[in-house]
Amino acid sequence: MKRLTTNQIRQDYLDYFHEHGHAIVDSGNLVPDNDPTLLLVNAGMVQFKDVFLGVEQRPYKRAVTSQKCMRVSGKHNDLDNVGPSPRHHTFFEMLGNFSFGDYFKREAIQFAWDLLVNRWELPIERLWFTVFENDDESEQLWIEAGVAPERILRFGKKDNWWTMGDTGPCGPNTEIHYYWGDLATQHAGGVNHDDEYLEIWNLVFMQFDQKADGQLVPLPAPGVDTGLGLERLASIMQGKDNNYDTDAFSPIMDRIQQLLRQDAAHRRQHLYRYRAIADHARAMTFLIGDGVLPGNEGRSYVLRMILRRAARFGKLIGFEKPFLADVAAAVIEQMGDHYTDLRAKQGFIQQAITDEEERFQRTLTAGLSILDELMQQLRAEGISVIPGDRAFHLWDTYGFPLDLTRDVAGEQGFTVDETGFNIALAEQKERSRATVQEKVAPDVSVYGALLTDLQREGVLGPEGVQHRIYENLAEIDTVVAAILADGVRVQEAHAGAEVEIVLPETPFYVESGGQVSDTGEIYYFPDDMDTPVWSVEVTDTRRRIPGLIVHIGEVTAGTVCVDDPAFAIIDTERRWDIMRNHTATHILHAALRERLGDHVHQAGSLVAPGRLRFDFTHPQQVSKEELADIERRSNAIVLANYAVKTRWTSYARAVEEGAMALFGEKYGDEVRVVSFGEEEGVSMELCGGTHVDSTAEIGNFRIISEGGVAAGIRRVEVVTGRAAEDLIERRLAAVAGAAELLHASPDELVAAVEQLQAQNQSLQRELAQAKQQSALRQTQNLLDQAVRVNGVAVLAVQIDADDADAMRRMTDWLRDKLGSSVVVVGAVIGERPQLVAAVTNDLTARGVHAGNLVKSIAPLIGGRGGGAPHMAQAGGKDAASLLDALHRVPAWVEENLR
Repeated sequence: MKRLTTNQIRQDYLDYFHEHGHAIVDSGNLVPDNDPTLLLVNAGMVQFKDVFLGVEQRPYKRAVTSQKCMRVSGKHNDLDNVGPSPRHHTFFEMLGNFSFGDYFKREAIQFAWDLLVNRWELPIERLWFTVFENDDESEQLWIEAGVAPERILRFGKKDNWWTMGDTGPCGPNTEIHYYWGDLATQHAGGVNHDDEYLEIWNLVFMQFDQKADGQLVPLPAPGVDTGLGLERLASIMQGKDNNYDTDAFSPIMDRIQQLLRQDAAHRRQHLYRYRAIADHARAMTFLIGDGVLPGNEGRSYVLRMILRRAARFGKLIGFEKPFLADVAAAVIEQMGDHYTDLRAKQGFIQQAITDEEERFQRTLTAGLSILDELMQQLRAEGISVIPGDRAFHLWDTYGFPLDLTRDVAGEQGFTVDETGFNIALAEQKERSRATVQEKVAPDVSVYGALLTDLQREGVLGPEGVQHRIYENLAEIDTVVAAILADGVRVQEAHAGAEVEIVLPETPFYVESGGQVSDTGEIYYFPDDMDTPVWSVEVTDTRRRIPGLIVHIGEVTAGTVCVDDPAFAIIDTERRWDIMRNHTATHILHAALRERLGDHVHQAGSLVAPGRLRFDFTHPQQVSKEELADIERRSNAIVLANYAVKTRWTSYARAVEEGAMALFGEKYGDEVRVVSFGEEEGVSMELCGGTHVDSTAEIGNFRIISEGGVAAGIRRVEVVTGRAAEDLIERRLAAVAGAAELLHASPDELVAAVEQLQAQNQSLQRELAQAKQQSALRQTQNLLDQAVRVNGVAVLAVQIDADDADAMRRMTDWLRDKLGSSVVVVGAVIGERPQLVAAVTNDLTARGVHAGNLVKSIAPLIGGRGGGAPHMAQAGGKDAASLLDALHRVPAWVEENLR
């Protein structure tokens, strides 16, 4: 058997299939761009899903990839096994070869046998093969390839039927397994049961599209989707009994050991934590590289969970300071030659990791404080078990791990209701599945069939609808190619109908890259008529599938028919507003990086007619001074009247020339570069949106807000052009109105407001003094109500208070004034009675315990309470019985005073 490194295996796999007519396709982003049913890409075929469904065409029929994959949620969730298991990972690479209606079972099986046995020389005597229970053809093809019949086994849907999720392409599969153990003891019964039989390659024969109701619809052209686990194959070809000892992981674990300055014995002692950290470092590095940042929802939450799990393991094996960025550097060293974007983004990736790790350390501190407070409260109530939902709240809200809660609780004599924790965790996972994982993808089959029909009829060309948005066309003469109403293709539609109109070519921009779709009108207006025969108001434009654009709107007049001549016109004023804001987005990006630093990267945007919203990476709030500088610099770029230039070039050349590619975006071989002030290095970005011809056409540029939207993500909102003029007019009017009210000129307005504030502060001080004097008089009256019980001052009274803190302050004050005493105050807050008791230290030694006191009287108000010997509180439901509870206090003191 050949001995190859992980990088060599990946490259040799790509080379082999390239030699057999397969196009080498770059890995897709970990964030799927074509499937709302998936949180993260979990298989190699995800980027080809629409191709298998027949709704997207590619310039090739055969493809080969090494796809980045994550399995941490939903059906494919390996997180809990990562570390203890020798082969499970959150992040892994899936080698895959694909056929889109080209070859099928025979060639797929021949390729697999040839590569494994002839090229890589895996021992035949260790290979086992499985097929779907009724797939006679695959079994016969394996025999023809050279497999002994007794080494081919049949299994049912559980093992030999593959689907990407609850919906989507699926079909029977055949799998190849490798036996690790003693050849003399291998047997057929171990396949799919014993760990020594390792599944390495899955050949899926895509024949069906599974719908949400379980229906299996035959695909237009059956295809092949294979998946070969790179890390598993590396363990075989490098002679390792687990993935972590291969060169894919060992250098990363070496770095962990070096950072700890530990020896091999320490690594063996904490092996599964070393493994988990190495795995998680790969996952976080690639997730951040693909544009995901830590947060509390969806993919961001997955990243936060993985990163904090690694940080927690690091703390347990000896790390005291942030370390994961250094481990990520080892990942980039190991994988950066193939995934070259990791090197370009290394600084940003490491900074994002460190920021989140430091944030986690702060939340640990906060979590410890909250846990300590919770245990005090439970102890006062005589409870020694931390409720599962409270432990889950600590984990879910503060990132406080369950094992740490368990350890700290154990030190204080508490246990944790882990069953309750697991129930709360399961409920949270179910909510996540409902909101993210189990979204049903829209049925696009009607659009795929429509596109195929229109292309076959010659109405549309091979590329589909011509998108003529870069030709400065606001209107176009065309023809109605198709009409859809309620998802069904129709020949005509009458006034009032909601429709989707397909045109062979369109000037309407389709929402993409943050820029919203155009609106406008489509109508037929013969030369000899004064009014249109029919008209459709277009309110949205969508690319339902690659090659098919639909214009969504309402028929406002007449009857529109297929093949009618048509005139399509966009709302030009609205388009101008959008173009101003899109170019302004590029200006803002440049100004932010210039003022705040190169760590700033776009993390999201909205380009609408009324405003632009720009999310970017930055660890802290942008100060007022920084915002003012950014706004001034942006307006200077506008006034410089730079020509806005666009050109098409290759992705590699654009990046080499310095064009900025956005995190998380997947670009084709040909890209559009938008630049201005290029000679001065102002801005050059990859962008497919519409822009003004020169920066001066933007007009005014005004920042209206800045704030945080997630950890390490800030958001700025800006108005330009007409919206900026409206903003300025409104603010000038507000200034003039305020100046008039204060009998000052606009230039004197600040001084007038300052004078008004000074007057207000003076009045507030006088009011505070009056309230304090009134409180003192009330307090003196309360002191007069104290009684003596065996020589001890006892005061139990009802007061007016806004909250429990005010009650505690009053209790402390009364106790200090009375000296040796027992003080209980009651108040009704929010219609519920509250009690606070305080006892001086000398009396606690004589049997007067504040906690026992409130426990005794709290039932009288329908509640319960407790606390320390010198201070305690209680709450209840029966406000009408508050005075009865207070009247019980002197007798209780007399009964318990020693």
